[in-house]
Amino acid sequence: MKYMLLVHHDEEAFRQRSEDERQHMIQESVQLANQLHSSGQYLGAAPLHPTAETKCVRMRDGKRLVTDGPFAETREQLGGYFLIDAKDFDEAIAIAARIPGARIGTVEVRPVTEVDDLPGD
Repeated sequence: MKYMLLVHHDEEAFRQRSEDERQHMIQESVQLANQLHSSGQYLGAAPLHPTAETKCVRMRDGKRLVTDGPFAETREQLGGYFLIDAKDFDEAIAIAARIPGARIGTVEVRPVTEVDDLPGD
């Protein structure tokens, strides 16, 4: 089953860490992605740009409304994701615990709904 592991953390707190520490966390994430790839569980992963570069799009009455910033005002922001294939929730949770972002924030584990006829199926 596919799981989306959404990495949430406080962007400001992350920016205040040293460049070496930030790069080390990124390298740890790359290593984890490579380990998951070796075991056939890796489907994708990427850090996201800061919320200051975010746009939200809504369609209301046939009109497009574009606003700056994240959809929700929260202390933690979505900082990146892993898309994995795991045998069950327990395995997905165990993988989520290995993501470096779990040490400074929260990793949300969500099953992905399979939809027939999407590209790549």
